Amino acid sequence: MVKSFQGERLLEPKTPDQPILVSDHMSTNLTTFHPDDTIDHVIQVLTHHRISGAPVVDDANNLVGMISEGDCLKEIIRGKYNNTPRMSGTVKDYMTKEVITLDRDISIFDAANRFLTLKIRRFPVMKEGRLVGQISVSDIVRAIPLLKETTW
Repeated sequence: MVKSFQGERLLEPKTPDQPILVSDHMSTNLTTFHPDDTIDHVIQVLTHHRISGAPVVDDANNLVGMISEGDCLKEIIRGKYNNTPRMSGTVKDYMTKEVITLDRDISIFDAANRFLTLKIRRFPVMKEGRLVGQISVSDIVRAIPLLKETTW
């Protein structure tokens, strides 16, 4: 009979003692646009803030769409072919109206899976039907090195 002199081993429980939820890594100080904003204004704001897209909200601050650099390109091309010097299109003409959102309480791993599956670069984050933030692929990528392997 062999006896162990190491004593009883206790396994460390895997407790999520670190931030792994979307709410822990989302941006909350959002740049937003109104459906009546011009594409020219959107381009100026996106380039000034060095972002590639943002939520669109109505007068009651309800999420009604998303606008991105790609949407702005559509107006740029239209202006080129119509030989218009200024971009006169509005956000409501080019925004994505059927917006897929994420709940703030899902894990960043579930969010990462949705980014890959849906091929979307950013999601508005909702709580009880209200816009509370936005999470992007970059936010997820920046979060991963901060996680400890014991909670995976």
